[in-house]
Amino acid sequence: MSNLIKVTVKLFAAYQETCGVSEVALHLPEGAIVAQVRDRLLEQYPALEQWREVTRFGLNLQFVEPDAVLQDGDEVVLIPPVSGG
Repeated sequence: MSNLIKVTVKLFAAYQETCGVSEVALHLPEGAIVAQVRDRLLEQYPALEQWREVTRFGLNLQFVEPDAVLQDGDEVVLIPPVSGG
């Protein structure tokens, strides 16, 4: 059995509107990657599927690739595209 890690997920824009909260805590298996955070939220909130390919990821205040490995206590930010600009 693998150990679980706990990460805090900050939600913005479409993610926050759809989920109705600005932050969630997730438990994931050790060795999980940032993209798994997005995928877990998409399972719970299918309306977010449209953002799957265009979401950027932040990990502890740094932009990261979807395959960045998570550590216990990490803070993940999901950033959908922002309109305007």
